[in-house]
Formats: sequence, structure tokens, C-alpha cells
Amino acid sequence: MSRVFPEGFVWGAATASYQIEGAVAEDGRGPSIWDTFSRVPGAVLDGHTGDLAADHYRRMPSDVAIMRDLGLEAYRFSIAWPRIQPSGSGPAVRAGLDFYSRLVDELLAAGIDPVATLYHWDLPQALEDAGGWMNRETAYRFGDYAAIMAGELGDRISMWTTLNEPWCSAFLGYTSGGHAPGRTEGGASLAAVHHLNLAHGLAARAVRGVLGDQAPVSVTLNLHVTRADSAADVEAKARIDRIANEVFLQPMLEGSYPEQLVAETAHLTDWSFVHDGDLETISVPLTVLGVNYYSTGRVRAGTPLVQPEPGTPAPDGHRAGSASPWLGCDDIEWLKQPGPYTEMGWNIDPQGMTDLLVELHERYPDQPLMITENGAAFDDTVAADGRIHDERRVDYLARHLEAVGVAMDAGVDVRGYLLWSLMDNYEWAYGYHRRFGIIRVDYDTLERTWKDSAYWYREVVRTSQLPPVAAAAGLA
Repeated sequence: MSRVFPEGFVWGAATASYQIEGAVAEDGRGPSIWDTFSRVPGAVLDGHTGDLAADHYRRMPSDVAIMRDLGLEAYRFSIAWPRIQPSGSGPAVRAGLDFYSRLVDELLAAGIDPVATLYHWDLPQALEDAGGWMNRETAYRFGDYAAIMAGELGDRISMWTTLNEPWCSAFLGYTSGGHAPGRTEGGASLAAVHHLNLAHGLAARAVRGVLGDQAPVSVTLNLHVTRADSAADVEAKARIDRIANEVFLQPMLEGSYPEQLVAETAHLTDWSFVHDGDLETISVPLTVLGVNYYSTGRVRAGTPLVQPEPGTPAPDGHRAGSASPWLGCDDIEWLKQPGPYTEMGWNIDPQGMTDLLVELHERYPDQPLMITENGAAFDDTVAADGRIHDERRVDYLARHLEAVGVAMDAGVDVRGYLLWSLMDNYEWAYGYHRRFGIIRVDYDTLERTWKDSAYWYREVVRTSQLPPVAAAAGLA
């Protein structure tokens, strides 16, 4: 018998504003750090920018119609801060507010719950010019922006997510330089970590200040699942866990930073950016904790950290050739994981999904969870029959959904699954060279085409069961 998910389990899909919207200079939108970074020679493969992306800004109603036809119950989108406040502060731009208001209304009319992410990496460039996430004031501006959006969209939003993957924002943006804004600040970038944590707390409190204490609030973390073998390797893994996971989990859910992490980074920073009252502000009760999962890593202690050759994927997902994002872990080596791999070079390990969810549940038994991203990039091709037979993606999704089910069998409270991604899009430093979507986007014509994975996922949503992988090609 195939896996059956319980009644009330939410099925959806996710996207991000800079990756799909385009229209970067329309209706008063200001420049973001990704507009700037993508124009730095060598920063993004082939110099691709998000200027057009998937043109969702102009095609939004027809894209929502695709979601409706898929049967989606929820859609996680992100709001482009520069479209609301071009400089990151001051009055909101009416055209920007109206776009997201129309999007929400379209979703509700289609029977789809809107899940709004306030920040998915497109910081207004003016704020970066003033120091970006290294500057404490950015967190306060983010709180102001959150209040504006809560006032505009109100209780039409089923879940407010403050930040998406702050690990990437801080460590790829300000430590390794592999993502926008492309800075390599070393240990000083821990200030960006803290200010992102503070921004989360300020935004969550702002939303509830506008909508009431019961307003649904979340954050999405890309928690790393790292394996180790020997006792020395286990200690190396613990250090990775602290800089990858604990630096966000512990302040957000427990109201403190790990003492060992502070000690391990004392030669890099004095942590004076943490002010009295900050940790209380940061530790806001969450309606759900959003979990993004794609792959696992394995480490070995006692040897210099080895980066892959330039242009190849690094174990944390950024393109190699930039600095290491792993502060204080220069003596730890990332080992090549056994395959198979996705086009990102990431290993496929559904067991890691189960392990992560069970570990979170054992540690925070009263905290509901939601899978807010999970999916795979493959080199999809259009067959002679005009179809995209992406059986590897279907297999990936089926195995990871089964892994979620196994975790739920063990008592983990998982409320839903939001697939990444609804459609092919701009994949950050990889430009348009990686396709995660279940809907194909032809970047020449912008035509949308359902892949086999879309038909398969539609059946999952309809039945709350997992059809056989081999059935995907016959579900159109």
C-alpha cells in the first residue's frame, strides 16, 4: 500500500521574488543587492541577471491558474522588499503593495492559502550601502517593513515567514562572498548573523503587533545534516553544527547563543553586537518552524578544509572559488558523498530528511514543523512528444515524501510540504543553468510547460498518497 498522509496535511509549492518576478525597474521598485551582484563580472554564471527571470510580475494571474490546476492548497511566495520600499525605509510604494494584494486575492479566489515570506535575500541596495546586515539599523528597518506588510495584507495571509535561510544571507553573503552582496568580512560577519536573528524577532513582533498575538508566524531555516565517523570527526561535526544550525536555532527557540560557539569564535569577534534585551526579542514563539532540506554532508577532522575546483558545487551549495563560509572550521575537510547526485552536485539522501525531522522533534517536542522547501535540479529535456519526462525528479520527490512520512510515523508533527519549486527560475549564482521547477519555463518564449513531475504531484495533492514513480508519464 502506498504512503497515505493524514487529513489536514497541507500540500503546496514555493518560489522567491527575485527568482521569478523580473520587472526589476518597474512601478517604482528600487535596486536590490542581487541586481547589483549579478552585474559583477564572474559573480554569476554567464553574467545572468534576474531582470526578466520568469516574468511572473506580468504573468501572475496565469501562474496562479497553474497552481489552481495543480490543486495546490498553499503557495509560499516572497515579497520583494525593494518593491515596497525602494530604499529600505520610508513610505511604501502603492504599486508594490497592490501587486502583492492582487496576488493574495488571486490565490484566495483559487482556494490556495497564501504563505508570505518577508525576506528571501533581495535586500534593498540602499540598505547595503549603509552596511547591510552588518549594520544593526537594518534589523529595525526590517521590522518597520514587516509592520507595513502586515497592515496591508492582514489576516489574508495564512502564515507569515520572516526570513528564508538566514545562514545563506549571512555566511554566503558576508563571509564567503559567493552570494550577494559578495562580501568577505571573516569573523566580523557574525554581526550579520545576529542582526538577521534580531530582524526575525522584530518582524515577528511587528506582525503580531498589527494583527494580534495569535497571528501565524514562522521562520525558514536550511538546517545542515552532517555525518561523521570517528570520535574526532564527531567533534568536527559538532563544530559545523554550531556554525551551521545552532547559531540560528538556539537564539530563536531557546533565547541564547551556544557558549561553545562564542568561545570558538572569540578570536574572530567579541560579540559586542549582542545588546541587552536582544535575545528576548529574538526568541518569539513560532506557529511552525520551516525546514528546507536538499542533501547531506560528511566531514573529517584534522586536515585542512579542501574547497572543490572553481566552478564546481561546494558542499554547502555555493559555487566554489569563493572563500569558505565555515568560520573557525579551517581544519575540517568535507568528504565527497556517495551518489546519486542532482545537477547541483548534491547527494540524494532521503534518510537525512527523516533524521533531521526526528532530531528536531526530540529536541523541541512541542514545536510543529513544515517542510518549506524540498526538491531537485536536473537537466530536463523536451522529448519528441513535447513532454518533459523528469523521472529522476519524480523519484527524488517520492523518496523524500516517504522520508517525511516515516518521520511522522515516529511522532513528528509535520504540518505540510511545500515543494521547491513551482517553476524553473533564476538559481542565484548559477543563473539560469539549474532547473528545479515542476513547471518548465522556456527562457526564450517564457512558455510554461508541465513536466511529468507536475502531473505526478497533482495526483499526490488530490489523493494525499504517493503514486508509483513509473506512473508519472501516464498521468497527463
